[in-house]
Amino acid sequence: MDLSSLSEATILRLAIAGAFLVLIVVILLTGRRRSDQGVRREPEVAASERTRELASGFPGALRESARREPTFGEALAGADGEGPALEAERGIAIDDPAPAPPTRSTLGARPEADFDRIVTLYLAARAGEVLHGSDIVVACEKAGLVYGHMGIFHRLDDNHPERGPIFSLANLVKPGSFDLSRLGEIRTPGVSLFMTLPGPLPALDAWETLLPAAQRMAELLDAVLLDEERNALGRQRIAHIREEMRAYDRRREAQNLRL
Repeated sequence: MDLSSLSEATILRLAIAGAFLVLIVVILLTGRRRSDQGVRREPEVAASERTRELASGFPGALRESARREPTFGEALAGADGEGPALEAERGIAIDDPAPAPPTRSTLGARPEADFDRIVTLYLAARAGEVLHGSDIVVACEKAGLVYGHMGIFHRLDDNHPERGPIFSLANLVKPGSFDLSRLGEIRTPGVSLFMTLPGPLPALDAWETLLPAAQRMAELLDAVLLDEERNALGRQRIAHIREEMRAYDRRREAQNLRL
């Protein structure tokens, strides 16, 4: 085609049409890339959510398993998705053993899944280290915990074990349970100790049972004892939790009197 024979208006229309076609192609390609990048991966289950599932006795805590063990910071990431600074300090990432099937044992099962509060402490391996399954079992035995319901460890009331655990201990690695048949393969950045309220003991008595057991296990495992905010558990925080437990018991007594 001889462009010299075309009018300026015709040339302008052809240029606009060509630019429009190029724009359509760019939009289609960009949209495809965004679609590919926009595929969401299933999020990790936060430690707090796994703790609540295990506390409730729900089998959902045993459904998922990851082939990469999270760092302690990832395991403790809260609902807002923000992990603690401890994650960067740990940098631990090891293979996750195959998930243990739910145990048939009812030892440590809670008679009722209803509770209105969970008090949680964490035992974290020191920087660059992990906790070994065999060491965890020995520490649990020395602290008076027994292996039972949901494949985790429980501290029971010696006089009334049928009332359920005073507190329990779970693995921070999904699914939270311990497969004793593969004990030598268990490696974890930490464990959680949690008690649900109301429980078999008054809240203050339960706390006074949990705290020394956690401190003893921290010594045995050479681990760092943290509060629910992932901070080192100091005297001030211990005193604050103790006061919270007293207040909880007072509220429960007041409710029972009204009933």
